[in-house]
Amino acid sequence: MNEFGALLVFGLASAAIYAVAASGLVVTYQTSGIFNFAHGAVAMWAAFVYWQLSSPDAWGLPVWLALVLTLGVFAPAFGFVIDKVLMRRLHDASPITRIVVPIGLLVALIQLATVVWSPAESRTLPRFFDGDVVQILGVGVDYHQIVVFVVAIVVAVSLRILLYRTRVGVAMRAVVDSRDLAGLNGVSPDRISSLSWAVGCTLAAVAGVLIAPILTLDQTTLTLLVINAYAAAVVGRLRSLPLTVVGAVILGLLREGAARYSTEINQWMAPGTEPAWMPDRLAGLLHTVAGWINVETVPVIMLFIALLVLPQEKASLFHRQPDRSRVPNPSLKTVYLACAGLVVVAFIIPSLTSGAALDAVGYGLALGIVALSLVPLMGYGGQISLAPLAFAGIGALVMWEWGSDGNPLALILVVVICGAVGALVALPSLRLKGLYLALSTMAFALFCEKAVFAGVDGFAQGDASYERLQIGPIDTSSNRANLVLMAVVFALLGLLVTFLRRGPFGRRLQAMKDSPAACATLGLDLTRLKLEVFALSAAIAGIGGALLGGWRGKVGTEQFALLQGALPGLPLVLMAVVGGIASIAGVLLGAMLYSMFPLIGDTYPGLKNIMTVLPGLAGITLASNPDGAIAQTIDKVGAALARRRSKRPDPDRHKAIDLLAPAPPEVVPELVLAGGGSLTAADREAIDDEVGLSWGRCHADPRDA
Repeated sequence: MNEFGALLVFGLASAAIYAVAASGLVVTYQTSGIFNFAHGAVAMWAAFVYWQLSSPDAWGLPVWLALVLTLGVFAPAFGFVIDKVLMRRLHDASPITRIVVPIGLLVALIQLATVVWSPAESRTLPRFFDGDVVQILGVGVDYHQIVVFVVAIVVAVSLRILLYRTRVGVAMRAVVDSRDLAGLNGVSPDRISSLSWAVGCTLAAVAGVLIAPILTLDQTTLTLLVINAYAAAVVGRLRSLPLTVVGAVILGLLREGAARYSTEINQWMAPGTEPAWMPDRLAGLLHTVAGWINVETVPVIMLFIALLVLPQEKASLFHRQPDRSRVPNPSLKTVYLACAGLVVVAFIIPSLTSGAALDAVGYGLALGIVALSLVPLMGYGGQISLAPLAFAGIGALVMWEWGSDGNPLALILVVVICGAVGALVALPSLRLKGLYLALSTMAFALFCEKAVFAGVDGFAQGDASYERLQIGPIDTSSNRANLVLMAVVFALLGLLVTFLRRGPFGRRLQAMKDSPAACATLGLDLTRLKLEVFALSAAIAGIGGALLGGWRGKVGTEQFALLQGALPGLPLVLMAVVGGIASIAGVLLGAMLYSMFPLIGDTYPGLKNIMTVLPGLAGITLASNPDGAIAQTIDKVGAALARRRSKRPDPDRHKAIDLLAPAPPEVVPELVLAGGGSLTAADREAIDDEVGLSWGRCHADPRDA
């Protein structure tokens, strides 16, 4: 009974925190239509602000005052600023922009928190009423957990009353359906949007303050724990608060069960313990699956299953905002020259630099290949993926297992396995679109990080090393040769993507991006098209991961994590979109800048903090520039050239203006009257004064315009 009681009590305590956090997600989405990917980062910031205010090692304010300032001032004001500066601009934005900008905010807040509060220092928060314990179902429960229960109940009741029993709540639910219609009924959409974001961020702050005393204060860990609440919110279909609470209860119990029984499950499924009738391959598969089930993977698995099983919210299907971003179409001559120039630059760079700078260039080129995988998928096809670095990690893992001696034939295996995994990931996600597709690929990336990569000895510790490729007589072990190899691979893959863009496959992808419904009406097989583009994207990312491992010489989970590590995966997606997700040069620019930011910070210590936060800030700028840096640069250069041309004197233009100018009065012909006479100038002036006309004459000189 004690074992079951402990599972129930502690599972429900976790569920209460998840319910509060997920309720904030539902409130912001239900009232603004934007999924707040930065919800976990807001909770993390609130926890650190509460520590800063209340800890004796910081400002040492009374606990009650610190709570009032954190939950009553900081959190609502933070939500108001987020809505005022960013989210109001996104209600008419494209699906990719509505997803990437909150992700940019998530990354920026995590990076900024590491600048304000150094991760090298250990920080803890005491539990509420620490030391007091009561017995429930034979289990000792401290007062902090009771506070969590009470707060969760109060939040649930208060939200129900707010959303369904008050005029403000009705207005909050009406704004997301139609801002214009709500405005016609006397509702201020901007004011309601600010209120909803203030409420949502306050609930995130409550979750952060409640969960922080259970853990040590860590920027990424706290953020990821609140991200677990995504699963509960999806169970509620991002709409229903009661179903969200049900999802939180399921999540809390499953996570507590995994924490208590994952070791027993692994021992029960250990090799040699399977029944005699079970085939060896099935037993091996079950052993692997059992090893993947732990306290960190349960929320990810639940999120993925919920996305596949539960029906999508209808607004995401029938009120889809079209993607108006441009797809560059350079000439083949320009593409050939750019590819040749890239190879030449790769050959020259080792003569100009070395050490950390050269390492950053090679790292950026490898990441450029990974980012290139997003061009056909997101840029051309409009299919959102947050897992390119996960596929790159699979490619590096395959290369380590079967090509550690530098055998180039292992790249074929990388392409085949990564392409097959990409198709398998796409297969259950075929019915998902927009936000749901982004969440499913995010779940896959987290699963690879927490289960697949972490379950391989050597790779988990970052000790997986393999030699650089040996292509017949060509030895690429030197930095110059390896850099040129990566440049050649990027150029070839870029040419492949360009040719696909110009062919039937590329036209089908762009048609799917513009209107999936119209494509289905015309008989286009969208299922096959999605499988093909996901497989292609995963294969390209796998090649990039394999070459990245060869360049660095040693890889592991840290290089392919979503939010952790020196260069995590989400900022790479941001920088690819910032550079221009539909532009091959744009994604290369984004990847190179991303790899250079740490180098610039180390070289110029005064810029280190700026370089740390810059990837997230760059993602936020997409709210005003959805086409990316390359497109913006081309537009500015074109506008500047147009202004210069307009300032040049044009004699032909002045001749045309002279022809349009009115004739002087002395050359205006006299109008002949029926009786043979003509109107004099005095007659015309008298008629003009009487009727208010000027006989069709225009006295304005167009040269004055």
